[in-house]
Amino acid sequence: MTFTLMFALSAQNTLDEDLHQLLILIAILLGILSFAAFFYLIDYASRMLRPITVLTRIGDNGIAVVESNYPEPSLGPVKEGAPPKPPMPDRVISHQGTSGIVLAVNVQRLVALAEGSDGLIEFVPQVGDFVSIDDPLFNLFGGAASIKENDLHALVAFGSERTMDQDPTFAFRIAVDIALKALSPAINDPTTAVLAIDQLQRMLRLAGKRDLRTDEILDKSGKLRVIVRTPNWDDFVHLAIREIRVCGSNNLQIVRRLRAMLGNLLQTLPEYRHPALLQELSLLDREIAKHFIYPEDVALARIGDTQGLGVHSPKGSLPERLGR
Repeated sequence: MTFTLMFALSAQNTLDEDLHQLLILIAILLGILSFAAFFYLIDYASRMLRPITVLTRIGDNGIAVVESNYPEPSLGPVKEGAPPKPPMPDRVISHQGTSGIVLAVNVQRLVALAEGSDGLIEFVPQVGDFVSIDDPLFNLFGGAASIKENDLHALVAFGSERTMDQDPTFAFRIAVDIALKALSPAINDPTTAVLAIDQLQRMLRLAGKRDLRTDEILDKSGKLRVIVRTPNWDDFVHLAIREIRVCGSNNLQIVRRLRAMLGNLLQTLPEYRHPALLQELSLLDREIAKHFIYPEDVALARIGDTQGLGVHSPKGSLPERLGR
């Protein structure tokens, strides 16, 4: 467009001296192409800003970060029982420099440092936490107290806002925030919230099938070396469902879509993932009883619907068989 403008101005200066039909033709063609490019850009931008496009990209990114952070499939319930850490650290490393959000931490190097010093390193914040100056960053136990402070600081990346590099809950957070904005009285767009739940369902299913390791990392001999806080299954479920249920429990679309999601996850995930889902299903039923007065509305709200309101689930669906 800038080239078209400059060419047209140059052609105008030339036309003051003589008439060149070729220059006029080229200027007209460039003007038409510029208008076409402008309209295409507007159409492309509008399509990229549609809620379904944004949410699909969030879901894809969320799937990728869950797969990268939890590469191993789940083989069963997480086994607790790591050796307990000492009650008090021998040394505390505080954050220095500039306050910021933890973007990533090099866990492999932390394990190597802990093994090399025959000690235990606890990374105090969680990826995605805001850390201000002088906040505790590392608790060092045993031989790890001799590790140089700069060596530890070099293993943590900080930034001004959260990213999805090592933060598997961030994609969930964005999708939930979009749903909450859509459910606000000022916007009142439950269909967009349903689209957000669609992406939350696929991310939750993947997280439920992955090995969500414990916070404790052991060496080959079974000795506790590093403690790094990571979200567990209950954290993912609470993040994906609780706020949407609280804000949208008076909307038929939302309660029906949440029920359909819970029913789908109960059918597709192993049994040891069920308790957190059944708890959310029980809370959803209590919200329905509180918000819907007429028996007909209550009956309709208790039917799972993948579209929110539009698909009638067959009788005998999983939530109904569970007596929910």
